[in-house]
Amino acid sequence: MADTPKAQFKPRVFSGIQPSGGLTLGNYLGAIKRFVDMQDSGIETIYCVVDMHAITTWQDPEALRRQTRELAAGYLAAGLDPAKSILFNQSQVSAHAELGWVFNCVARMGWMNRMTQWKDKTAGKNAEAESLGLFAYPSLMAADILLYHATHVPVGEDQKQHLELTRDIAAKFNHDYGVDFFPLTEPVIEGAATRVMSLRDGSRKMSKSDPSDQSRINMSDDADTIARKIRRARTDSEPLPSEARGLEHRPEARNLVNIYAALADRPVDRVLAEFGGRPFSEFKPQLADLAVARLAPISAEMARLMDNEDEIDRILSRGAARAREITAPVLRATYDIIGMVGPKRI
Repeated sequence: MADTPKAQFKPRVFSGIQPSGGLTLGNYLGAIKRFVDMQDSGIETIYCVVDMHAITTWQDPEALRRQTRELAAGYLAAGLDPAKSILFNQSQVSAHAELGWVFNCVARMGWMNRMTQWKDKTAGKNAEAESLGLFAYPSLMAADILLYHATHVPVGEDQKQHLELTRDIAAKFNHDYGVDFFPLTEPVIEGAATRVMSLRDGSRKMSKSDPSDQSRINMSDDADTIARKIRRARTDSEPLPSEARGLEHRPEARNLVNIYAALADRPVDRVLAEFGGRPFSEFKPQLADLAVARLAPISAEMARLMDNEDEIDRILSRGAARAREITAPVLRATYDIIGMVGPKRI
């Protein structure tokens, strides 16, 4: 008997960010800037504010509403065009939760126990006191992606394991039901600053939860604050090297060079060809000027949008309607495959 031909999936990008606090330079360079660049690639792009993931830990309701709109404002201010990309918040598309439950029944407990982020988040804590949602959220993440038959997901290194789990869930579903229905989504990990580190400790990821505001650049920071934080960023006493290998064992230097390269859309080697041999006293002002030029307009546009919440809500609502058009037939087909009885399919 001839082999069954493999399903052909339309190229499509999906990714999402949790609205769990203020946006940082790390969110911008590691995710949002890349999302904006991808919308002109000729591939359909779908971006989500994953508010259902946010409530795996308790959120103040008013803060969650504000943070959801702020994240959407960050997407838009950075250049995401809702006419080119679909932008919505997860809770407006109920199919995410529905497929998430199906995948809870496909995924295995052992898979979830091996997730390094679960181990990191519960280290030194009573894991049994954490929410079931926090334990199982990689299954919902798989649903977020596969609900759109997404073929590519831009992720940072810290999310790569979750995408591998998404592939495992897709493969097991396809195998269990003898179908080739869900794609094995590919990660897209690239760019000089996909992982932006703290300005105070180059060995730690830049984080909105760090108690020191000087450790990060917030996307809401004004021009003076951005420049001041760059000037005060921790460095070492050596001049910049002329080649990338010279950044080994110099985490703060590597971080600042990576940030410059990402903001300038230039390879690290070209940055070092220009600044190699020069001290940080000369490099930091150049980085500060570049950061202000790139980030201050985004900050200003975010502030404008946050003063027009109705505009943000309309964009999210229109995006959710477009998302539902894609997800409805995928969810119906999933239910048919697994044997759910429902209204006659049209």
